[in-house]
Amino acid sequence: MLTIRNLHVAYDDRREVIKGLTLNMKTGITHGLAGLNGAGKTTLLNALFGFLKPKEGIVSLDGRPLQRRDIAYLEAENFFYPFMTGREYLELFNPSSAAAFNMDSWQELLSLPLDQVTESYSTGMKKRLALLGVIKLDKPVLILDEPFNGLDMEGTHLLAMILERLHRQGKTIIVTSHIYETLTGCCMQIHYLVNGVIEQSFTPPEYPLLQERLRETVEGRSLGHLERVL
Repeated sequence: MLTIRNLHVAYDDRREVIKGLTLNMKTGITHGLAGLNGAGKTTLLNALFGFLKPKEGIVSLDGRPLQRRDIAYLEAENFFYPFMTGREYLELFNPSSAAAFNMDSWQELLSLPLDQVTESYSTGMKKRLALLGVIKLDKPVLILDEPFNGLDMEGTHLLAMILERLHRQGKTIIVTSHIYETLTGCCMQIHYLVNGVIEQSFTPPEYPLLQERLRETVEGRSLGHLERVL
């Protein structure tokens, strides 16, 4: 179990973003993290990985403190050194175990030109390359912030298939996406983040309720303004 207890995270003394968040996430499945802009999704992920130090709270994995070495983190914005080929980029990622990593087989699956410099890659290719680096690390917990950004229809479906295989291997995966359907298509549970706390967790039969909740929230925020401008 990945357990978060009373987590408080702030960027300064005045602006607390995560406000006493508590959540239990079963290991070995894919979890979605949904919420409107500003809800605190990326802040929560950065705190779990250790980019941000919580003011208060406990995060544990199977009864022991969660540590950075447990996690592979795909950030929403990916960085690539200039004049580096895809193959050279992947060499920067050292697996945490002796498990074989067949780079050429992955290249065939993802259709990546590994011997070309990354400047020549499309947005979707860069996203696939960054994802592959995270997978190569072979960590028990994968945190993927907006992994579907920049992917076409084929790439989106392929990523969902990859996530399914990874959680079957026992990986615990946390995914954010601003596209609701990508979460419902790959997650076994979706946690709805509102103003820095988890308002509710949803299982697949309850996903229509989450969709309705999101729709009502967006309309409540925007309908009056929309009527004034259109």
